[in-house]
Amino acid sequence: MKHYLAALLFVFFSSTAFCQVDTLQKIIPGRENSPEQENKPYVILISADGFRYDYAKMYNAEHLLALSNAGVKAESMLPSYPSVTFPNHYSIVTGLYPSHEGLVNNAFYDATTKSFFSYKGKTATDQVWYNGGTPLWVLAEQQKMLSASFYWVGSEAAVKDIRPTYYYRYNEKIDIHNRIETVVNWLNLPPAKRPHLITFYFPQVDHQGHKYGPNSPEVASAVHLIDSSVYELTKAVKATGLNVNYIFVSDHGMTKADIDNPIPMPARVDTSKFIVSGDGLLVELYAKDPSYIKDTYQQLLNGMTTDYAVYLKTNVPEKLHYGAKDDWQNRIGDILLIPNWPKVFNLYNSKFTTIGWHGYDATVVKDMHATFYAWGPAFKSNLTIPTFENVDVFPVITRILGLNNINKIDGTDKVANEILVK
Repeated sequence: MKHYLAALLFVFFSSTAFCQVDTLQKIIPGRENSPEQENKPYVILISADGFRYDYAKMYNAEHLLALSNAGVKAESMLPSYPSVTFPNHYSIVTGLYPSHEGLVNNAFYDATTKSFFSYKGKTATDQVWYNGGTPLWVLAEQQKMLSASFYWVGSEAAVKDIRPTYYYRYNEKIDIHNRIETVVNWLNLPPAKRPHLITFYFPQVDHQGHKYGPNSPEVASAVHLIDSSVYELTKAVKATGLNVNYIFVSDHGMTKADIDNPIPMPARVDTSKFIVSGDGLLVELYAKDPSYIKDTYQQLLNGMTTDYAVYLKTNVPEKLHYGAKDDWQNRIGDILLIPNWPKVFNLYNSKFTTIGWHGYDATVVKDMHATFYAWGPAFKSNLTIPTFENVDVFPVITRILGLNNINKIDGTDKVANEILVK
């Protein structure tokens, strides 16, 4: 009996330890701001995942509306293709399109290493997936400016062997008040130890949008949560006496898709000849032998319906920046199947329960458009600007922080020139 109880206790404590979530702050020792960087401005970059361009007005997010009206707001922000979370968060902080920085989807196949990436996978924070771009915190740390992250895609990876000085492993166990308190504590550190760039991420709107759809009371509640949290953050930060600049963005919007009539796997796809990655709003076929591509593509064209489009990697529309010449990391499929809104693929006869979707071409589907608001001493006041691409956020932040960007990026200075005071 004693042995039985001991075994039970061992299993219990082992499983408890295994299930424990890492909520501890990580601090890279030995770093300090250089004397020059100590006098630079501060930027808090906030992302609310899935916060569609029109949500603040639709759901009367009073604090965000007031802050953006007093500062700068864009009519909307255009996500890069595909309009999903991992590629777009990384595009925002690298200034590169997904095909260039390497996170080409939330899940994909790397034809060079013959390995799969999934944002839920065990290797999702391995640096190999992220080295195609130089995120803002890496650029800052390279130039002796400290950075901090309370979540952002890539912040847990040692990109170019560098992580933010202060960061957390992603989890949803830390409540918002403690997260805000941590940001304030960072800003109250001595100048040599104080981060000048802070990233901050909210998942709630995206979660509720997927589960209940964009026009739901649950999304309204999530929007109000973000609104009140941003207000709480700005109020708490103000007490530090620092003049902080805020940029509030989202990665994509949300729309209701036709999940009752999904598109099945086309019969012409021979899975013995192709590695299949994706489902839903983008299906990519990676040929096991190049000789399979031409005939399969022609068969798919012959059987194509108005529900979706078929492309070779060599003839993807240039506006998507997702074709062969843009595939810098060799991670885009040889053949792409892209559904037309509101259709979705269901390759594996899954039972779809997701009501809200994103991933469509944002130049065609306005519901994919994201949000951009900015306020603080670096920004002009009472300014509304037209829709722009999210890769243009990167130059705005490097300009404010006085960082020297020597890397090739896709973003331009157009938005920075338009919205910054100097």
